Amino acid sequence: MHLTTSPLDWYVARAAGVAAYLLLTVVVTLGMTMAGGKRLKRWPKFALEDVHRFGGLLVGSFVAIHVVTIALDAYLPFSLTALLVPFTARYRTVYTALGVVAAELLLALAVTNRYRERLPYRFWRRAHYLNFAVWTAATVHGLGGGTDRSTPWLVALFAASVAVVLAGLAWRLRGRPALSAGLAAAGIAAVVLGAAGPLRFSPKPWNAEAFRAPIAGRIVQNVGATRGLVSAAATANGDQRALLRADLLLEPTRLDATSFQLELLPSGQLCTGHVTKVQSFGFDARCRVEDGTRRFVHATWTLVEGNSLRGEVAVHA
Repeated sequence: MHLTTSPLDWYVARAAGVAAYLLLTVVVTLGMTMAGGKRLKRWPKFALEDVHRFGGLLVGSFVAIHVVTIALDAYLPFSLTALLVPFTARYRTVYTALGVVAAELLLALAVTNRYRERLPYRFWRRAHYLNFAVWTAATVHGLGGGTDRSTPWLVALFAASVAVVLAGLAWRLRGRPALSAGLAAAGIAAVVLGAAGPLRFSPKPWNAEAFRAPIAGRIVQNVGATRGLVSAAATANGDQRALLRADLLLEPTRLDATSFQLELLPSGQLCTGHVTKVQSFGFDARCRVEDGTRRFVHATWTLVEGNSLRGEVAVHA
């Protein structure tokens, strides 16, 4: 599933998620507006329904882009199961699960809308109230799982969205301006306090010059009559995530050539060089980044199953 480490893919995933949430907020607000259509006589009902329907399609499209780009990206460990089954992802399990639930409920609502004419109206109308559950789950998912959740611009977007929906819901149910204003203010306060407190995002290092991290990977050997190639590839899963690969070209009596590559995630910054020392279960390497700075790498591991390895890597400048 993880086909790319390009930062562009991660940016697209985040942008699609934000766009989907804002469109979902518009769709939910329009739904409440249509339900209270007597207060908006200036707007033709068919126009609101068309915008509502088209908005729902756009929400689904951006959710699909959000999920696909996350599946392709190698920065976070999302498998197909983690993207489809709630509470199976390792990254912020509860908040990711809410995103999965929101997407699947949205798909279910799309099916009911597609077959609206064949379903009893009462069933369709009650099912349509799940839009509030989708929006609520998406809100908590974004506030608790998004990597931009503590940035002022995104906090402002979430606060405004929560205020609009809560105010619209209060107005729809009670029609009291004071209640709408009070709920809107409470929603804004909850978002701001959550983003500044328990939901605050602590970013991982970006292109750290020095770090230690556990690694997991495989060793592949291709030995011929006169030469052999041994490759070790592993993923470092610490505060600074990285991909490592070391290749050794062997002759019967000596080490002929080596190569080493360290890729820092999610930036994709490469550090290339050579293996300087080989041990039974590990190696030392030296590499250079494009800006000219050097890194020294020390990796050790033990074999766990066949050619699989687990160990630790230490990198310093």
